[in-house]
Amino acid sequence: MRIASLLPSATEIICLLGLKESIVGITHECDYPMDLSHIPVVTNASITHDLSSREIDQQVREALLKNNALYTLDYALLDELQPDLLVTQSLCNVCAVDKNEVIDIASKLSSSPQVINLEPTSLNDMYTTIEMVANATKCESKAQKIIRNMKHRVNAVKESTNEYLKNSPPIRIVYLEWIDPLFNSGYWISELIELAGGEDCLGNTHSPAKTIHWSDIISINPDVLIVGCCGYDIQRTMRDIPILKSMPDWKNLKCFKTKRTYMIDGNCYFSRPSPRLIDSLEILNHMLHSNKQYSDPRYKLIE
Repeated sequence: MRIASLLPSATEIICLLGLKESIVGITHECDYPMDLSHIPVVTNASITHDLSSREIDQQVREALLKNNALYTLDYALLDELQPDLLVTQSLCNVCAVDKNEVIDIASKLSSSPQVINLEPTSLNDMYTTIEMVANATKCESKAQKIIRNMKHRVNAVKESTNEYLKNSPPIRIVYLEWIDPLFNSGYWISELIELAGGEDCLGNTHSPAKTIHWSDIISINPDVLIVGCCGYDIQRTMRDIPILKSMPDWKNLKCFKTKRTYMIDGNCYFSRPSPRLIDSLEILNHMLHSNKQYSDPRYKLIE
């Protein structure tokens, strides 16, 4: 089977199923596993990522308002690659090629590929996406083993969380998916926070993230603040941290005073509905409950 993966989380799933050699096309944002550079890129982006966060947000809003495509497919290259399967999504037009464009182009390709659409909004939905890809590629048995292992890891976190909650209330958390402007958390993030013994005070459970006001955070005065900017690694996130620290009463927040303000690689963890959501949960559990919070290189204290 020849597979074109049109979103990074699908690429991760396909590789986890042992089908990396079957991938003939990926997106410009597929960066995990690391050894994908030899695979042709079949997408183009209209958003320039060397802009500031505010400028990126403005470009995205304008494109969505005008119904302009943020990502496009290279039809000629796709036709040359002759895929049997296209894996796409309709959850977020900011994150990947629009599903309708994929379906339209698929109908014109000489290889007449099957199209499967992934639309996860929760942890259980992520398991379902693995099953969908597995069913299309006849890897059902391997997928079930992978999912069982994932659920075992989640249950281990649940057990430790239940012990914590016997004697303590949930940890009040604000999670930010963007700094300029401020966005709360969406979709599966609140669920991960709850599994780790927290309460996502401003999150949109199983719904898209939305813009919020700094006054919302001040009124919550959270125990913990986590910044995981969508699509940014820690180094890129650090460029926007001065914006956050310049906000009124930043130093008066409880989380700042107790040194519980963190940033994490949102590009690797939390933002993508990929198998690494389980890693995200384990990182969060370590962040909230370990006595050695700063020994984990996957997140960093905001000082």
